Amino acid sequence: MDRLKALGRVLPRVAVAVAAGALLGFAFEPHDYPWLTIVAVPLFLAALTGASAKGGLLIGAGFGITYYLVLVPWLSVIGGDAAIALAILEGLFYAVFGAFATQVLKLKWWPLWIASLWVATEFATASVPFGGFPWGRLAWAFSDSPLGKLASLVGIPGLSFAVALLGVLVYAVLRPKSTVRFRIVAVVAGVAIVGGSALINLSTEGNGRVVNAAMVQGNVPGKGLEFLGRARTVTRNHLNATLDLQRRVQEGSEDKPDIVIWPENSTDIDPFKDAETRADIEAAVKAVGVPILVGAVLEGPGPNERQTTGIVWDPRTGPGEIYAKRHPVPFGEYIPFREQLLPYIKRLEMVGRQTAPGTKPGVLPINGVTYGDVICFEVAYDDVVRDVMKRDAQILVVQTNNATYGGTGQPEQQFAITRMRAIETGRTVLITSTSGISGVVRPDGTVEHKSSQFVPDVYVASVPVRDTHTLATTLGGWPQWILTGLGILGVVLALVARRRRATGGPEAPPAPTRSREKVPA
Repeated sequence: MDRLKALGRVLPRVAVAVAAGALLGFAFEPHDYPWLTIVAVPLFLAALTGASAKGGLLIGAGFGITYYLVLVPWLSVIGGDAAIALAILEGLFYAVFGAFATQVLKLKWWPLWIASLWVATEFATASVPFGGFPWGRLAWAFSDSPLGKLASLVGIPGLSFAVALLGVLVYAVLRPKSTVRFRIVAVVAGVAIVGGSALINLSTEGNGRVVNAAMVQGNVPGKGLEFLGRARTVTRNHLNATLDLQRRVQEGSEDKPDIVIWPENSTDIDPFKDAETRADIEAAVKAVGVPILVGAVLEGPGPNERQTTGIVWDPRTGPGEIYAKRHPVPFGEYIPFREQLLPYIKRLEMVGRQTAPGTKPGVLPINGVTYGDVICFEVAYDDVVRDVMKRDAQILVVQTNNATYGGTGQPEQQFAITRMRAIETGRTVLITSTSGISGVVRPDGTVEHKSSQFVPDVYVASVPVRDTHTLATTLGGWPQWILTGLGILGVVLALVARRRRATGGPEAPPAPTRSREKVPA
C-alpha cells in the first residue's frame, strides 16, 4: 500500500517531465523552436524538486524517453522497435541524471552543479555504448541563434552548458524558495550570457587563398541503396552530373573548380575491384581535370568486411589518399555481438558485411590545401572533428548519404549540426549528399547554399582557406572534461551531504531558503 501511495505521488511529476521532454524535442529541426529549451529545462527541474532519488529515476526516464521519441522519430524508417529501443536506452541516462539531480538541487550553488551535470550526461550519451549517440545535445538547436556563437569560444559542450544554465536560471527565478536577491542575480547572469553571446564577432576572413569547390549531388533512384543495379545507377548519376558541370565550365557559365566532391556512397561498389565503376570515376576525373574526392565502399580489410571511405582521385596520378570512416553506425553499418544476435534477429542480415572502422583522422592534402574529411554521422562526434582540426584542416568536408532518411527530418538535423561545427571550428564546411541535403556553410555558420532533397544539385563555391584557430579548437576537449568533472563533483557533494543527514552527522550547507539564502560570491 505504501508503495502504491509513493507511486501515486510520483506519477504527476512523471507527467510533467514527459511534457518537458516533448517540448525539448520540438526545440530541434525540423521544428526549430530553440527557445523551448529554456521552458523544458526548468519544467523538468520543477518535476524533480522535492522528489526522492528513486522517484528521480522514474521522472528522468519519462523525460529522456519522451525527448528522444520526439527528437529521432526518423529511426522508425528502420523499424518502430528500433526507435523505441533507442529512446529507452538514451532515457536511461536521463533517469540517472534525475536521480542525482534530486539530491544536487539541495546543495548551495545548485545552478552550477545542475548545468554541469547536464553536460556530463550528454558526454555519457555521446560515448557509450558502442561509441555513443551524440544527437541530443542542447547545442545543436542553436545554429540560427546568437547564442550559438558561444561555440566558437567554448565548443559544443560549453554551449550546451550555457543553454542548460539559462534553463536553470529561469527555474531559479521561478522557484518559490528563491529570495529576491537570488532572483536578481539569476536574471543578471542570464542577460549576461545572452547579451555577451550577441556581441561575439565571427570572422570569415581567410589567409588570402580561395578555392573553387564543386559539390555534386547526383541523386538516387528511390530511398536507400540496393546492391549492383541501383549502386551502379547512383555512380552513373554522379558521373553525369560531373560531366554536365564540365560542359557549363566550357561554355563559360560556371567557374572551373579546383576540386570536385562526391558524397558518401557515390559508389557502393569497390572501384579497385570493379572495372566498370573505376572507368566511371576516371571518366569524370578526366573530364573535369581536377581531383575528385570520391565516396566509395571498399572491400576488406578482413574477410566479410568493408570500409566506407573518401578517396582522393587525381586526374594525373589516379587514386591516392584514402580516409576510412572511424565511427561506423552500430546496427546500421556493423552489428555488435554479430554471431550472438544474427540467429535471433533476422532483419540484421540486411546490414551485410561488417564495416571496419578506420584508424586515422580524415586529413587530406589536395593541391596545397588541407581538407578535413568527416563522413555522415561523424560530424556529431567531437573527437572526429577535433582530430582533423589538430592537424590544421583548412576546409571541412562532410560526405554523407541520407537517402534512407529523406523527408523524415534527419537531414535537417544533421545540417544544423554541421552549421554548429562551422561556428565551432571557424571553417567553411562543404556538404555533399547523394540525395540531399548538400550545401555550403560559411565559417560563421551562415548558409551560402542548401540543396533540396531527392533532386540533382551541383554547386560551385569560392571557399576561403583559413589557418587561424578559434578558442574552442585551441582548448580542444578541456571544456568538456572540466564541466563533466564539475558535474561529478556536484554529485559527490550531494551524496556526502545525504549520508551525513542519514547518519545524523553535520550536514553540508542546505539549499537556500527565503530567510537565509545568500548570493554565491
